[in-house]
Amino acid sequence: MNDTPRILLVDNTEIITRYLREKLIIEGGYSVYLELNADDALETFQQGSLDLIIVNFDMPDLDSITFIKKLKKLDPHCIIIAFIKDKSSSFAKELLKLGVYDFIDQPISMDKLFFLIRKGIELHSLTVGHYKLVQSIQEQNITLQKQNTLMAKRIEESTKHLTKLYEDLRTTYMRTIKVLAKTIDARDHYTHSHSENVARYAVTIAEEMNLSLKDIELIREACELHDLGKIAIEDNILSKGSGLDEEEWKKIKQHPSAAAEILEPLTFLNDATALIRQHHEHYDGSGYPTGLKGEEILLGARIIHLADAYEAMRSARSYRKIPLSKEEAVAEVKKNSGTQFDPKVVEVFLKVADKL
Repeated sequence: MNDTPRILLVDNTEIITRYLREKLIIEGGYSVYLELNADDALETFQQGSLDLIIVNFDMPDLDSITFIKKLKKLDPHCIIIAFIKDKSSSFAKELLKLGVYDFIDQPISMDKLFFLIRKGIELHSLTVGHYKLVQSIQEQNITLQKQNTLMAKRIEESTKHLTKLYEDLRTTYMRTIKVLAKTIDARDHYTHSHSENVARYAVTIAEEMNLSLKDIELIREACELHDLGKIAIEDNILSKGSGLDEEEWKKIKQHPSAAAEILEPLTFLNDATALIRQHHEHYDGSGYPTGLKGEEILLGARIIHLADAYEAMRSARSYRKIPLSKEEAVAEVKKNSGTQFDPKVVEVFLKVADKL
């Protein structure tokens, strides 16, 4: 099996395309297919399994909008890198909405291009893997339903195996759900290990607050699954490099409720689900999805919210390439004590900030 990444280059600028193709093949080790127009590009794309498309959207005869829509119809997961003169234009914003992964300015920076290609291919692999995983989960659910029926009959015959059967089923569900949650984190190359980091921060705060082992493990479990609802959000929104519009922000705000709906049938996760549903509520009532305030918000959710926000500030994001320093992030937490964050949780956070 040939594991060499396959790239489709669409550009009719002969000198530039010849140079780029040689660079990508010789220095990058990629298989590169070159097409000079949209029709030939679509035909090539339809015939082969490609990892990434690089398109010059400044070609005079290219109907960019139609071209992207046709690509996405053939493969909703395709990764598109665009050559464009002005990436701040309304045209560029429209391309982002349609699913373009990122832009390259002219003159072309080969370092940036190779970086975007690597990250784009990684994202494509993860996205395709995520799609296959969802299909696998659906198949597993059917299998599990059949197993549940069989187990129910066995339980009627003898209750002595009830505990073991329940734990096996719980473990199967948890393994599947956690793998899915990690895959969602990996959809965006800026958020690898996000949930693991949030769990580490939240557990450190909970331990300093002398919470019970049961409550600490509950917080850890909720952190690992807290962004599960982002499965319902399109990739171009999650990885958008500019500010979200009202409709996109509305979709983002739905992810705690979406996660709770996914987990609701798993009754053994009821306590964790409650924390996940509330982990974006603000202490002053300005959060979402319900607008709870103060002590109305579960303590575990208040801890997770601060840990989640701190981890986001300390990490690069599509909308902010340079993360805040520890000092800047801690200052931001202090600034929002009593509004976004619970002052009691902030007080404990400040004691353990050097450990994080």
